[in-house]
Order: sequence, then C-alpha cells, then structure tokens
Amino acid sequence: MAPIRFNPEKDLAPTPFDEQICRLALEMKNIGLTWQPYVGCFVWDSDSWIKPESPFPGRIYFILSLPRFIEIFGSIQEIARKLVWLPTWHQACLLSMRMGIDAETREKSRQPAITRTPTAELFRIYRLIIEGLYERKREL
Repeated sequence: MAPIRFNPEKDLAPTPFDEQICRLALEMKNIGLTWQPYVGCFVWDSDSWIKPESPFPGRIYFILSLPRFIEIFGSIQEIARKLVWLPTWHQACLLSMRMGIDAETREKSRQPAITRTPTAELFRIYRLIIEGLYERKREL
C-alpha cells in the first residue's frame, strides 16, 4: 500500500513548523540551545541527512523510534548535532519558563486572541527564547 502524503490543500497541518519557524529553531541552536533527542521530538533535517522521505512537509520528522534515528546517525550526540530540534508549543512554553522568562513577559507579547494563529504563537515563544539565549550570552 502506497503511503498517503499530507495534502496542504485539504489536510489540517499536523504541525505549525513552516520555513520561518524552522529558521528560528536553527537560530536557537546556533546561539547555544542544547537538547537531548528523545521520543516525541519534532526535528528539521535541513541538510537532508535522512534518506527516507518525511511524512511531514519541509523535511520535518517526528522521533517515534529513537533506535531508528541512532541507526541513521550513529549516536544521540550526532542526532543533536545534525538535526534541528523544533520544540512544540508546549515544549517551548516549558523551556521559556525553565529559562526564567516570567509570565508577565510571556503574556505581554501575545497577540489578541482574534488574530492569534498557532504559527504566530509558536513564532512569538521562539523569539522570547532567542532573546533569553542572547541575554545569557551577554551575561557570560
């Protein structure tokens, strides 16, 4: 049976990870955001390391089987080095709290509910994380 691919014309996007979000995630990585690959993470394969085609648009993959990713990359460290972690909205919120970004700061930058989109909300939280990462670098 042939796989049924995602059709952006009629299917609801499973993730809000568009090109802009992926670029912000890459910026977070380049600034110094580290992560430990684990089951349940979305990742962006910007350099086409993974040969099987992704079921998601834009070379986005979901780590469902960590042993399969280790088979491809050789180690967890190589997965983290070669792929870009795409924190979900929930992961990004938890990460921002862990970084000490207070609730007031997180709320201040929110768009009005009527104009808020999932992609815009994730973009906003990623930007807060990026600002926090730059602030940490300045403090060092």
